[in-house]
Amino acid sequence: MEESLIIRCSWCGTDELYTKYHDEEWGKPVQNDQILFEFLILESAQAGLSWITILRRRENYRKAFAGFDPVKVAAFTELDVETLMQDAGIIRNRLKIASAITTAQIFLKMQQEFGSFYNFLIGFFPEGKPVVNEVKAGEMLQPTSEISDKISKELKKRGVKFFGSIICYAYLQAVGLINDHVENCSFRF
Repeated sequence: MEESLIIRCSWCGTDELYTKYHDEEWGKPVQNDQILFEFLILESAQAGLSWITILRRRENYRKAFAGFDPVKVAAFTELDVETLMQDAGIIRNRLKIASAITTAQIFLKMQQEFGSFYNFLIGFFPEGKPVVNEVKAGEMLQPTSEISDKISKELKKRGVKFFGSIICYAYLQAVGLINDHVENCSFRF
């Protein structure tokens, strides 16, 4: 597609990393649990920060968190936490690092309980299908929904931290369970 003919959601601006993320990932439905885990860790790390801050550190997070393998992350020890606290390539927040390990342990239990983490998530959606919102250009996106409220509440009950309804909504957008591409976006499907 010729660049001059491309229309994007305005939130991604013109930063090359952001537009690549928008064009290739944001809003595309994900059913793969490893990718769902990756976004769970990244979105939680983003709490209180901008998404571009995390996106720029994504490869460092991938290395630091064992390629986002939940089995490996769940087995991290206090020594691993100390090592990660020295890693300038990630956000060095002890609570967020410890939370990622706990989240991995919870994630694995949920996979056993529901068959997959995706099954857990999709169970909150009407008829088990992603939501496609009608978003007009220039319209402000909602920061939460009834679904993000319910999912974040359930995950909090299970012990997941740094994943309130606003972060949860951003997560659901990122993994394509909520499609908020504006109606004239070249990447809306």
